[in-house]
Amino acid sequence: MKIPQKGTARDEITKAMRAYRDTDADAARARLFSLVYATRPDVLEVAKEAFTSFFSENALNPMAFPSLRRMETEVIAMTLSLLNAPEGAAGSMTSGGSESLLLALKTARDWARAERPNVTRPEVLLPVTAHPALFKAAHLLDLRVVVVPTTPGLGADAAAARSLVTDDTILIVGSAPQYPHGIVDPIEELAAIAKERGILCHVDACFGGFMLPWVEKLGHPVPPFDFRVPGVTSISADLHKYGYAAKGASTVLYRTRALRRHQFYVHADWPGGLFVSPSVLGTRPGGAIAAAWAVLNYLGEEGYLDLAKRAMNATQTIASGVRAIPGLEILGEPVMSAIAIGTRASGDERPLDIYVIGDLMQARGWFFDRGQAPPSLHLTVSPAHEAIASEFLADLHACVEETRASKEQPQGKAALYGMLGSLPDRAIVRDALLELMDSFDAPST
Repeated sequence: MKIPQKGTARDEITKAMRAYRDTDADAARARLFSLVYATRPDVLEVAKEAFTSFFSENALNPMAFPSLRRMETEVIAMTLSLLNAPEGAAGSMTSGGSESLLLALKTARDWARAERPNVTRPEVLLPVTAHPALFKAAHLLDLRVVVVPTTPGLGADAAAARSLVTDDTILIVGSAPQYPHGIVDPIEELAAIAKERGILCHVDACFGGFMLPWVEKLGHPVPPFDFRVPGVTSISADLHKYGYAAKGASTVLYRTRALRRHQFYVHADWPGGLFVSPSVLGTRPGGAIAAAWAVLNYLGEEGYLDLAKRAMNATQTIASGVRAIPGLEILGEPVMSAIAIGTRASGDERPLDIYVIGDLMQARGWFFDRGQAPPSLHLTVSPAHEAIASEFLADLHACVEETRASKEQPQGKAALYGMLGSLPDRAIVRDALLELMDSFDAPST
């Protein structure tokens, strides 16, 4: 395909995009339990207006666009306050959780180079349930990963973490919550280990940073996870998740400004001028910063509390309904609006195939992630799901019964996940995933 010789009419472009979009998962009707955080239409309009108002601006140079510098500063200040940061704390906006986590690990690495010169092969402790972006960041930064197992409750095993710390360990990471099951790791225990050993502790709250504080204010039990915990030295929290900002907005926060300095990159000898960058990106889209600022101010505490209440109501309705369906269960004890649905034996029957149930639900227009070890369907629940929770449960019950009655072998994604999940040689699985990724831009047939 080549760039067209002559330009296409605007209405034809719009028509084509709408046709392309018809194949996408349905986020507008809240039938999507992943990737998109469905909220009120007015919140989306505020974010869109702010984003397009700063569509062309570039936050690479804050001196050229002081409006963006001011908005970013205020977004960071509000986020630090939300997460109970002490005086002297600081942070930066990033393009998303992956960049925030990469910067948190880069900061730890450069801090260790300055403060722990005897460390020759820096290690980071990551729970097995930690987001893959952390493993990717460690790979990019050439940091050795030491994997921390989980307890039967699916949280990171703090006792195991303590035994795994060595003189080369520079950072311990915990999640609040971890994505697969919505479980908050034992942050107090992990941070205490880090403090005892004189190393850093990062809390990955990309998923829960803009939800857990409101869940706590609503009276739900939330384990301590933020800067109130001694030993927590940095936190990441995404604005484009439960902050309901436009995509491309996250934060990475530090207990001290001195620690944040290790995040920055400076190049003083470039003929093009003096260069300093706070993050991985050079060009930084102004629209994402403006949209985050606008939504935070538009919703305020009352708006966020209302949305959190709706999301938690939907979560509780769905979780209760799932537990009432014979053969299904909720894995672990999730803290906020994220749950994983698994299967268990019912009576004399063997456990159902959750992946088959997932395929049947997808055929009815529902979309969610599939977890493994153990097999599960992951639901990220948003406020908009409150209105369709009963419809979801009715379809789920019907799909469970259809699965129970079927004698056919699994097909489609169920067969793929079942086969790949059962392979003991994970190198084969990795090769299969590489082939899948490499096929995405293959010509359509």
